[in-house]
Amino acid sequence: MKSGNILMAVCMLLANLVVAQEVVTVDSTGVVKNKVEDSLQVVAKKADSIKPFKRYKAEGVSAVVGEYVILDSDIDKSYLEMQQQGIDIKNISRCQLVGKLMEDKLYAHHAKIDSIIVPDAEINQQISQQMDYMISELGSEEKVVEYYRKDNIAQLRQELFEVNKTLKLASEMQRKVVEDVEVTPEEVREFFFSIPEDDRPVFGAEVEVAQIVIEPEITEEARQDVIDELNQIRRDVVENGASFATKAVLYSKDPGSSSKGGLYKGIQKKSPLAKEFIDTAFSLQEGEVSEPFETEFGFHILMVDKVKGQELDVRHILLLPDVSQATIEKARAKIDSIRTKVVNGELDFADAAMKYSDEKETRFSGGQLVNPVSGDTRFELTKMDPALSAQVYNLKANEVSKIYSDRDRTGKTKFKFLTVTRRYEEHVADFSKDYEKIKELALKQKQVKAIEEWQDEKIDETYVKVNEDYGDCEFSSNWTKK
Repeated sequence: MKSGNILMAVCMLLANLVVAQEVVTVDSTGVVKNKVEDSLQVVAKKADSIKPFKRYKAEGVSAVVGEYVILDSDIDKSYLEMQQQGIDIKNISRCQLVGKLMEDKLYAHHAKIDSIIVPDAEINQQISQQMDYMISELGSEEKVVEYYRKDNIAQLRQELFEVNKTLKLASEMQRKVVEDVEVTPEEVREFFFSIPEDDRPVFGAEVEVAQIVIEPEITEEARQDVIDELNQIRRDVVENGASFATKAVLYSKDPGSSSKGGLYKGIQKKSPLAKEFIDTAFSLQEGEVSEPFETEFGFHILMVDKVKGQELDVRHILLLPDVSQATIEKARAKIDSIRTKVVNGELDFADAAMKYSDEKETRFSGGQLVNPVSGDTRFELTKMDPALSAQVYNLKANEVSKIYSDRDRTGKTKFKFLTVTRRYEEHVADFSKDYEKIKELALKQKQVKAIEEWQDEKIDETYVKVNEDYGDCEFSSNWTKK
């Protein structure tokens, strides 16, 4: 390790080792929708050369790795996908892309040899989520097919299946290569003190944040009104033959599904949904409509649209109880009173959170927020959610923010105020204060080395053929076995 720049590059390298990145959004049912985006960034021990590509044949074979063939058109599609993701492709050469694709195929090839299993059902669910996303973006299946220049939707799904299956196999193989890599305290120490003092990384300013949340009360009358409305919709569907999908478009408050007639495809028992949603879905027969039921997101009725083995296509309608202006004002008055006591020192913030906060996830930890990316309680200010950062950016340690209102995905209003429980100013890495961060960097460096060694070994023992058109490429790995 010669410089702090290399140290930070180690972190970036390993982050890009995962071939497919999942972008996750959670809708009001708790459904996690994964848009699988091929990162298509070069992952290498050193950057592949950016020499201009000489020539290529429209459907020529660029390379063969084990049982996988890489066509020139695969490289063209990689460029197209990067452009669709807003990635600047000006400085990305065909040499780099064919090198990246060969890495993907090498991992997938050896995943099969090592009997790594990726269930087809898992890939099909992923494709359904991708298709739902693309249709929502472009407007219809026909437009999606046209956009991707396919003859029909079945052809597109088949291609997506092959791509996603290969990427998942590659990802699982990569994970297997590094899963047993660990670093000892002595290795962490050696890693850190091998970096010259002037080149040690600088860690940005971080904060630990706690919050108190008060939600307007939902009255029993409001709850019953919603249940009655859902029962009326259910009767129209079950007894009068009304369309469930049309009712969902007209009435559902779920922004993730209402425009699609409340439809969610490929639901499994292990899908990350609200428990009540899963239990209800799998208790019904195809075409059956549930009684109203409640989740943390509101009140639902649900219909099983189709049973496909261990998967279900379901439609649901979500309604939210009305919150009166009186209950909103009551909630605001309550949180004003709590904040005043905290500011005046009459009540400790953590005690107030445990006693009064309506947020179950944080109240028993004194309102302390957990960073969903790192899993610890520190948030780097420059990487925080902008809405949260705006509230705490100028707060000193133990200072309390003003009260502000926030809306969740279903539109429910909540009142909050925050405090910075601890603040860490920007500083040069310190071994004792930043041990966990340094340990993470040391581990990533060791994992990268393990990946490099694995690649070198497997390339030697795998059939690899690279088209002569790529003979002048300076690949980061010895693909040409010179």
